[in-house]
Amino acid sequence: MGAFRNGGGGGNCSSSAAMEDRRLWKHVHDNVHGNIYLDPLSLKFIDTEQFQRQASRLEATWIFCHIFIFYHYLVCGSQVLYFCTNSSFLTGLSYMVYPGAVHSRFEHSVGVYWLAGNVIEKLKANQGLELDIDHSDIQTVKLAGLLHDVGHGPFSHLFEREFLPRVLNGSHWSHEDMSLKMIDSMVDEHNIDIDPGCLKKVKEMIVASSENALVKTSKEKLFLYDIVANGRNGIDVDKFDYIVRDSRACGLGCNFQFERLLDTMQVIDNEICYRAKEYLTVHKLFYTRADLHRTVYTHAKVKAIELMFVDALLKADSYLLVSSFIHDPSQYWKLDDSILKTIETDDAEELKESRELIRRIRRRDLYQFCNEFTVPKDKLEHFKHVTAQDIICSQKSGGVTLREEDLAVSNVKIDLTRGTSNPLESINFFEDYDSKQKFQISKDQISHLLPACNQDMIVRIYSKKPELVGVVSEAFENFQLKSYGMKAQVHGTPERKKRRTFL
Repeated sequence: MGAFRNGGGGGNCSSSAAMEDRRLWKHVHDNVHGNIYLDPLSLKFIDTEQFQRQASRLEATWIFCHIFIFYHYLVCGSQVLYFCTNSSFLTGLSYMVYPGAVHSRFEHSVGVYWLAGNVIEKLKANQGLELDIDHSDIQTVKLAGLLHDVGHGPFSHLFEREFLPRVLNGSHWSHEDMSLKMIDSMVDEHNIDIDPGCLKKVKEMIVASSENALVKTSKEKLFLYDIVANGRNGIDVDKFDYIVRDSRACGLGCNFQFERLLDTMQVIDNEICYRAKEYLTVHKLFYTRADLHRTVYTHAKVKAIELMFVDALLKADSYLLVSSFIHDPSQYWKLDDSILKTIETDDAEELKESRELIRRIRRRDLYQFCNEFTVPKDKLEHFKHVTAQDIICSQKSGGVTLREEDLAVSNVKIDLTRGTSNPLESINFFEDYDSKQKFQISKDQISHLLPACNQDMIVRIYSKKPELVGVVSEAFENFQLKSYGMKAQVHGTPERKKRRTFL
């Protein structure tokens, strides 16, 4: 992004006058939040190859809708920066079905930075003396928002949730933990002047909602950890940004208004609470997120493409050694979405099978979606993921004997962030701004139209070969009869799919 003008106020988390002078800041124009102002310390992280990796580039094609990243500096006084970054996708491979969903994690990270700053500034304006919010708190929260996703791999959660579990043999890896390593690497390599205490809190805030949450340095301001990655109840600015950004990019309506929550939140007993009148706004947050998962992130065709890409990556791993990069930040930052182009254009014999899968994706010769069923509600508690072997074992004798490599199963969980539990049961509300009493609200006190169940589990079956759709579909139906005593799917596989064969 370029050097900081005049060099003033660029270090640590101190409250120097220069850092407060926004004339020395840069600003970018974001298509969701408008003008976003970037402070000098944050710019030191942004202006690194590790952070810029989130805006990596791929060549444009009609199927992937990639465009080259460009930065355009306006040098006429105010240093306005307009950016358009369309890779390292926040939405994984959803852009193959929703062509507009090509925004980058770069944009999302800057958006979360801005919203995190808005939250802490509003709390300071309303309760600053009471909460003892200082400049260091503001800087720390903003940096946590900026850097919370710097550890993500290529193609968003696909890399972490679908590819790595199949190559790590049970060992655990998370992008949150890698974010911490990447931050340390950025500080060391680029000699970023940041107070060690501030840096430690930034990392604590990033993993606050993960299973490996760090022991918090500060016990007196626990509400600060509710802003970026909320481990208490899941309401955080990370969700605010990607819900609105993804909905807009995919051309979907979004009736969740995060501004209402930003304007009405209040800290009570060291916890961010929400005005009782905004109960339904909170509900819309979780419902809209679940709807995005159903209609975009786990769309049946999106999952077909993801299954193919993961298979291609697995077949290429022994040659490209992608999985070997995940433990060393100095190597990991080099991984981005361009790996797809590498597979496609490298002529190595070792990549032949992977190239063919990518070519099939390009030509829309996808794994064929056969059918799906939603697991009955009374079976959710003890549900075990369905495997390809489960389907094969359900095949009746016939002319074709299915093998595991002939089909793929996708077990899709869609919830309101807390599995079968209602996340609103962990949220505290207050009646009005003069009140210092927090309380929980039962959904029955609000409406009987709210959902009685908080989780769906959908099992989908795909045939990797078009000529086997009929056989796979029949085995899938047999599995349902054996497991549930009925066909749980709503409709049968279309006959035209069953009759399809290679020409």
